[in-house]
Amino acid sequence: MGEKADHKKKHILDKARVVFSEKGFKNVTMKDIVDACEISRGGLYLYFSSTEELFLAVLADTHEDDDDEAIAAALAGDASAGDMLALFLKEQKKEILRKKNNLTVAIYEYYFVNKVTDKDNFLKGQFDTAVRIVEKLIENGVETGEFCCENPFGCARNLMYVVEGLKVMSKTIGITEEAIDKELMYVLEGLVPED
Repeated sequence: MGEKADHKKKHILDKARVVFSEKGFKNVTMKDIVDACEISRGGLYLYFSSTEELFLAVLADTHEDDDDEAIAAALAGDASAGDMLALFLKEQKKEILRKKNNLTVAIYEYYFVNKVTDKDNFLKGQFDTAVRIVEKLIENGVETGEFCCENPFGCARNLMYVVEGLKVMSKTIGITEEAIDKELMYVLEGLVPED
């Protein structure tokens, strides 16, 4: 693909992300994308043959980072494990509370409707990466005496289950920022060594 074609594809992906964020997955048509991109139907079909193909490309474009790079970035720097974990959770909280350009509803709609293999499961990959990041942060905190945890993997997995549950609640019944803080702090209190 040439530079102009790459630019056009990126434009389509950016506009499609907004449309999927606003309408979910199941309510989006190719016409919606054509209208948002202000291109011809044929222009869109040069790049994508269906809303599903386009949605999967949006997901891939959204999370291009390599898992190992994400883990390394989370562990880099001079900050303590507690500070890094707090920063990670702050980013998760932003995602939970994000109103615009949030693909959570579209992602869950897609996965409820489609049978996806573990190999192709974006949501599982995203979850597993987050668990590995948190597990490494907890392990570092245990090594420095900042945390007390006999099962860093189990604790990390539990924390990410809580985060995913909060994401679903924020999009269905709603949740306050204070409630999010309370749930995350409840999990973190279990890591702090007793005096």
